[in-house]
Amino acid sequence: MSEELVNPDVDPAFAERYDALLEKLASVYGTDDELVVMGGEGILGLEAAIASTVGPGDHVVCLSNGPYGDGFADFVESYGGEATVVSADYDDPLPVDELERTLADHDIDLATMVHCETPTGTLNDLGPALDLFDDHDVLTVVDAVSSLGGAPVPADRIDITLGASQKCFSAPPGLAVCAVSDAAWERIEARDPDSLYTNLLPWHEAEQPYPYTHLTTLVVALDRALDLLLEEGLDAVYERHRETAALCRERGLELGLEPYPGPARSSPTVTAFSVPGRATELQERLRTEHDVTLSTGFGDLADDVLRVGHMGYNADPQKVERAMDALADALYRRG
Repeated sequence: MSEELVNPDVDPAFAERYDALLEKLASVYGTDDELVVMGGEGILGLEAAIASTVGPGDHVVCLSNGPYGDGFADFVESYGGEATVVSADYDDPLPVDELERTLADHDIDLATMVHCETPTGTLNDLGPALDLFDDHDVLTVVDAVSSLGGAPVPADRIDITLGASQKCFSAPPGLAVCAVSDAAWERIEARDPDSLYTNLLPWHEAEQPYPYTHLTTLVVALDRALDLLLEEGLDAVYERHRETAALCRERGLELGLEPYPGPARSSPTVTAFSVPGRATELQERLRTEHDVTLSTGFGDLADDVLRVGHMGYNADPQKVERAMDALADALYRRG
């Protein structure tokens, strides 16, 4: 990021670097879909996907077992769409049986899902739902912000797959990345969205790779982060995340802490431990006494879940050992 800045609008060197960045992203996504890198953090990608595909009267099913899955409905309704939320409790799998009934009873235009729900540490199995959406010819939008680059994502089966620079890529926040299928572009072109900066269509129609002045420093940072990931190799990266997650949960069980929602569905990028009524207290003790920062849950789980992030640069056994040693001290000293 300390490289001398170049003008992204006129210097061909930056355009070449951006093209190379897209090729690296394609390797991570594992898809031939067109890629877009937008100037804004990951939520911009989520809103842009909905703003570009949903209009008044469109029927969208939001499949959810977490806060971000629920939140897709807010985006849908803000652009005039009709959201049907098919939801399960946050510690349950995606409700595929209920989804099947909903698809049979309603004419659905689009579907949304979340691959990794970081507030609960859940990695969702998208396969059964994607099978149903294929059967009913429903376009899909998936939030993979906190799994892309840390766990395999079935992007080749998804119409719009959303990621971001700051999670498993360990680059600074500020870029939203999207893989958009041909079928999704057809829908977007037919709609001709009214939105401006949240509209994906200018990226598809631009004569050069990007329609607006790009965020040069963030682009070169993401480019270098992708170099590090691809030099290590995707299989090795995924295994590192799995091993680090297993270590974190093993240490937690030794302390009497149960993963939320349970080890079978816990994400390799984040572990949520159930600590009813103690999350905020433990977070503060870890920060002030050990200089270790952990997250709590969201909403109703704000004081009941403590989260250890082990994604990207932090998918490192030594870092997890230090965090869990600190957590052990905080628990034992309290008795």
